[in-house]
Amino acid sequence: MPNRLQHQNSAYLQQHAANPVDWYPWCEEALARARAEDRPILLSIGYSACHWCHVMAHESFEDPATARLMNEGFINIKVDREERPDLDQIYQAAHQLLARRSGGWPLTVFLTPDQVPFFAGTYYPPEPRHGLPAFTGLLERVLLAYRTERAMIESQNGLILAALERTGATDQPAPAALPDASVLEAAAAALQARFDPEHGGFGAAPKFPHPSDLELCLRAFARCADRQSLHVALHSLRRMAEGGLYDQIGGGFFRYSVDASWTIPHFEKMLCDNALLLPLYADAWAITGEPLFERVVVGTAGWVMREMQAAPELLDVADAC
Repeated sequence: MPNRLQHQNSAYLQQHAANPVDWYPWCEEALARARAEDRPILLSIGYSACHWCHVMAHESFEDPATARLMNEGFINIKVDREERPDLDQIYQAAHQLLARRSGGWPLTVFLTPDQVPFFAGTYYPPEPRHGLPAFTGLLERVLLAYRTERAMIESQNGLILAALERTGATDQPAPAALPDASVLEAAAAALQARFDPEHGGFGAAPKFPHPSDLELCLRAFARCADRQSLHVALHSLRRMAEGGLYDQIGGGFFRYSVDASWTIPHFEKMLCDNALLLPLYADAWAITGEPLFERVVVGTAGWVMREMQAAPELLDVADAC
């Protein structure tokens, strides 16, 4: 029997309409029920193009036994991050505070009835794997903590709310303003400190290309001849292009690497990622004239033109409609 998501406009939410989970969209009805029954909220945020969102849905949300635990213990809310980026921003920031690491999707957050997060994570498997607990075991432990550790949770909630207020995650967007030179210099220095001098890029596995960070490094070089920022950008771009992150046969970049050396990609290519990387490689080619960067620019643009456009006859049909 379809749940409450069947009437939502979001294609992502509709994908979960047949789950045995008693899903709500984000709405006052769900929040009021959580308050009235004093039940924690299980908030799951994802989007339709997210690979691990679909994996967790198949492994856990389509499983009757897991759904029973969710329905008996929690008020379950599904959110499409593309429909509610405001909620995603708040709870991604909360995840960083609670887990001490960056978030992602699916984002799995447990909230008190007044919507304050007290535990957060991302993907959880159906059984313990790679240092992650089984999702069902996590549900049981979170529910036990909610029932027996309320004073500790309430104390933590006060700290979380204060931290979120300091970070501005709950604020309305401010009018756009250009940062001054000191802010840009501090950002470039922070990126240099996180730079992987051997493999390029930032941080450890799983490793994402972070095109906006690399663009900032190139801009730092263009603005004030910062040679170290140029090295960070060019070394990262070279190593990504030479490894498995770049499709050496078909062109274009995969979404991220599962290791720190860009060897083993997560086999998913997205237009948005390549749209950000292509101009970076074009800039690197213009700066250095290196054949490697030329090959990547031509290969990536070729993949976009070949694989990511609708056939002309389909475009004609769309225009007719």
